[in-house]
Amino acid sequence: MADEFSPLEREIRQRVRVAGPMPIAEYMRLCLTHPQYGYYMNRDPLGARGDFITAPEISQMFGELIGVWLASVWQQQLGAPENVRLIELGPGRAAMLLDVLRAAKTVPGFQEALVLHLVEISPALRTVQEQRLEPLGLTVQWHSALEEVPAGPCLIIANEFIDALPVHQAVKQADGWHERVVAIAPDDTLVIGIASDPLPHFEATLPQGLRLSPDGSIYEWRADTTALEIGRRVRHDGVALIVDYGHAWYGLGETFQAVSGHAFTDPLRSSGEVDLTAHVDFAALAQSAESMGARVHGPIAQRDWLRRLGIDQRATALKAHVPYSKTIEIDQALSRLTASGPKGMGELCKAVAITDPKLDQLPGFES
Repeated sequence: MADEFSPLEREIRQRVRVAGPMPIAEYMRLCLTHPQYGYYMNRDPLGARGDFITAPEISQMFGELIGVWLASVWQQQLGAPENVRLIELGPGRAAMLLDVLRAAKTVPGFQEALVLHLVEISPALRTVQEQRLEPLGLTVQWHSALEEVPAGPCLIIANEFIDALPVHQAVKQADGWHERVVAIAPDDTLVIGIASDPLPHFEATLPQGLRLSPDGSIYEWRADTTALEIGRRVRHDGVALIVDYGHAWYGLGETFQAVSGHAFTDPLRSSGEVDLTAHVDFAALAQSAESMGARVHGPIAQRDWLRRLGIDQRATALKAHVPYSKTIEIDQALSRLTASGPKGMGELCKAVAITDPKLDQLPGFES
């Protein structure tokens, strides 16, 4: 049966046998970023041939609107600084960045002011990004972490990046909150278990409205410092735009999931060979950024934000210059990006901006 396990699952099993059950966050980190077997380290998972598709891969309209938004913010809110760092977290196949740069040409001087800084841990995706960006002749630097990017005026974009950061889970029991862990069951399968000892003083760290949750409740949180670092960077002459799946306010429930071949699958099977994500807690993200002195705008549903920026008008303009068969594709992409309902991309995805506290109204985030 061991031959059926992925190489990473065999390593995880060995770690569990030696050190005991591991927190879900540690399991997720290993599955996604293990230097040899991690999901993002040796493959291109995006697009129709990959495991999932993101908004920029659905339609050029998404990146174009972000490009115009960034150029407008650079010019009107930041005062058009020279040598501004355009930082993308997890650029994927650079689809969004290419659309952003093409649309940004409409604002004079913007593209000339940019120095591109891409935060990417995947060697495979770095190669794709380099190949696709090389013809533009722009200065591009790659980094493994946001902390490595030089200080200075910045525009940060992150689309479906936070959801791939490791998430912890705790479950409420009679004696307190216990961390959920990955363990080995008696039948030799990997299973979700519960740590034997409760987390010390955990209830005091919960949002106040969740402290009297009933037994069996599950709470997710991220210990990652990305939101803190974003807040620190943008509090002086900076703006960050984050678009991701998630909930606008604190809540309970499990969102840890796996995707393979554009379908949901068991996150404890084929370790390192499927994508793992969990929804973003935008309230926690905002609190972290604000604690560093930044200002938060939103979150707002992706559907509403894109419509405020003019996605319907952009779709109409695109359809005026293409054959009928292409107009159907544009309509389908528009529908998908703005779909309503609890599982619709337009509602489940949220947009939030984190900025220098001096900045007031931003396009699309007007109150």
